[in-house]
Amino acid sequence: MASERQARLGDRIRVILAERLEKGLRDPRLGFVTITDVRVTGDLQHASVFYTVLGSDEEREASGEALRSATGMLRSEVGKHLNTRLTPSLEFIPDALPENAGHIAELLREAQERDAAVAGLASSATYAGDEDPYVKPREAGDED
Repeated sequence: MASERQARLGDRIRVILAERLEKGLRDPRLGFVTITDVRVTGDLQHASVFYTVLGSDEEREASGEALRSATGMLRSEVGKHLNTRLTPSLEFIPDALPENAGHIAELLREAQERDAAVAGLASSATYAGDEDPYVKPREAGDED
């Protein structure tokens, strides 16, 4: 039951934060931020907010600083929209999803190149022995 409540609360916080960020903050450092996930602790006191930023490393860093400096305002915004006795503290954590996706794409490209190289070698390969190495049953007319 508690994990269901945590998940519901996390989803609600994600929606509230996404709507608030869509309206914009007055911080020029904030880039195009997407809230990817919110995980709430079992006691509902703390929420880890995972986010991604579209752009360069500098833009990601600047957006992270902007979110951290706006944490108090965003927490009070969450508190206004939640029907809970306590508002959880917020911690903004950059989601490693884009970096992982880039790494996976690189690995897939590498594997594709290796497959192409192996296919090239296989197309010009010849059999080491007979083409059909399997022993066939003797027919009635065959004698040694």
